[in-house]
Amino acid sequence: QVQLAESGGGLVQTGGSLRLSCAASGSTASINVMAWYRQCPGQQRELIASMSRGGSYTKYGDSVRGRFTISRDNAKNTVDLQMNSLKPEDTAVYYCNANGYSVNVWGQGTQVTVSS
Repeated sequence: QVQLAESGGGLVQTGGSLRLSCAASGSTASINVMAWYRQCPGQQRELIASMSRGGSYTKYGDSVRGRFTISRDNAKNTVDLQMNSLKPEDTAVYYCNANGYSVNVWGQGTQVTVSS
């Protein structure tokens, strides 16, 4: 089994930056894609960014492209999300996801709040 633990959320002003981190443990060799999603109250969970194991495949959501950067360290089994130029509409609970062979696991979520 795979477990995910997120950290790095918090409160930031408009235009500020935050860095989220997600650490995977357990059967990490089965993980292929790691990704970040977010969810606002009453809305569906939205893909923010994803990256394949080797880094050759990276995808960003339209709303964050050019402001957010995903990075991955396979040796440490971590995936980070650097968020710059934050806007109030980025306020949400951010979730880490690990997907692979017989794996589709979510973290517990971390709150990001951007004040105007």
